[in-house]
Amino acid sequence: MSIRTRLIVIAGLIALSIFYLIPRNVTVRERDPDTGVMVDRTERRVPLKLGLDLQGGMHLALELDQSKQVSANPERDLDLALTVLRKRIDEFGVAEPLVQKVGDDRIVVELAGIEDPARAKAIVQRSAFLEFRITDETEALEKAVPAMDRVLRGLGIKGAAEAPKPSAVEELLGGDSASRGKPDSAAADTAAVVGGVLSGLIQPAGAATGGVVPGEYMVPETAFPRADSLLSIPAVARQLPRGVVLRWASSPTSVGVQSYRLLYVLDDRPIITGSNLEEAAAQLDPLTSAPIVTFQLDRRGGRTFGDETGRHVGDYMAILLDGRVQGRPPVIQSRIARNGQITLSGRTLQEAQDLALTLEAGALPIPLRIVEERQVGPTLGEDAINSGILSGVIGTLFVVIVMMLYYRTAGVLAVAALALYVLLTLGGLAMLNATLTLPGLAGLVLSIGIAVDANVLIFERIREELAAGKTVRLAVDEGFSHAMSAIIDSNVTTVLTGLFLFQFGTGPVKGFAVTLILGIIASMVTAIFVTRTFFIIWLDRKPAMATLSI
Repeated sequence: MSIRTRLIVIAGLIALSIFYLIPRNVTVRERDPDTGVMVDRTERRVPLKLGLDLQGGMHLALELDQSKQVSANPERDLDLALTVLRKRIDEFGVAEPLVQKVGDDRIVVELAGIEDPARAKAIVQRSAFLEFRITDETEALEKAVPAMDRVLRGLGIKGAAEAPKPSAVEELLGGDSASRGKPDSAAADTAAVVGGVLSGLIQPAGAATGGVVPGEYMVPETAFPRADSLLSIPAVARQLPRGVVLRWASSPTSVGVQSYRLLYVLDDRPIITGSNLEEAAAQLDPLTSAPIVTFQLDRRGGRTFGDETGRHVGDYMAILLDGRVQGRPPVIQSRIARNGQITLSGRTLQEAQDLALTLEAGALPIPLRIVEERQVGPTLGEDAINSGILSGVIGTLFVVIVMMLYYRTAGVLAVAALALYVLLTLGGLAMLNATLTLPGLAGLVLSIGIAVDANVLIFERIREELAAGKTVRLAVDEGFSHAMSAIIDSNVTTVLTGLFLFQFGTGPVKGFAVTLILGIIASMVTAIFVTRTFFIIWLDRKPAMATLSI
């Protein structure tokens, strides 16, 4: 290869590295959450992203929440949860996240540079269990409420109608002073909460909520926690007929000036669950501009869904997520196959996107609870970066001084190639869109020392050839060719070690492995190709050279 060709290759590598290391503005096309119109947004992309230990972020430790659902096989469920979380975090778009299992009962999640911790926590913890159930048309709850009230009275829980008589002072004042001055509806809500019997809390929704839906009831929002706790009592729940279950709406509903929580009586057997979900995407409804999540089922799920909805044409079907009914149940107009949608009234497009993300990643087998949460500040990152830069500068200067003092002119050529090595390594990291972590900085500093190792092997072989009486040009050629096998052997074994670290290591170890492997590749290019090019140029300028300063 001619000198001109070598220089063109070196110039191309330099230009490519600089290109990837220059920050640039990138145009991102996305939907505006307010208007629903697709707009172009310009954001500044930096060449090297920093990890959690350098720029700060969020650290979460999670465990299976067996208070909500008991796991028959905790180890298997934890492994399934780990897989689901990795899919969610990858879709969330966090740079170089760490999601790993620690011990037998804990998952650790580290998110670098996170801008919305609350959103990230919601995505991590959401079970995303999707169900479709038909509403009850037999008035099962209305028939069961008297029996439920009797159970509550047997437990000593009395209703508003059975409240203790007012005291003499209250009678003197003309009634219950606690409710004096309140509107009738507010007083009724307060009495219901104090009394606690279900007949005073639960009432059929009827047309008050915008159309009659079978199996739909409403409870004042102020009494919702009380009613939920009463219905959760096992003896009370057993009064409900077999074949139906109770599920609350996900959010309150306004009826006039009052706020109510809707309660639904549904079939205990779901038509289908989210396990058959293939795809989910968020968008805005073109008619109502409300955010929706469209979904597609697999073939098996589509057949089941189609058969069941075909049998229930004219019935109402509730869509549940994590045990909460999403919006009012729509009526089944015709057979539904593989495609459908979930309407999220009153939600934002971002919430719809998060729901689509979690649905597509899959449901958690058991809910997770956060047992440890830390916000890692960027101050530690700044200190680490400064320490890494300082150690890198000191190490590099030490290598430069040793090479120049020991190998003299040849050492100067190696140092020039070393500068190009640093540029190629950083350019390679930027090209791979890698994240620089503290172990990565350590790998970069370590690979600087490895970079001159190949030069040391070559220079020592050249000295041996010169000592054998060969000419300078021949000694250089023989030195490079004879040292090649040793260079390849040592670097290939180190690359294999780095590959194993990357394959089986966690986030920080992977960062170290990536930097180390890229550094070794760059060092081989600079030592074998660039340094030899410098030697060839030097020898061409001094063809009559009788000795070599090495």
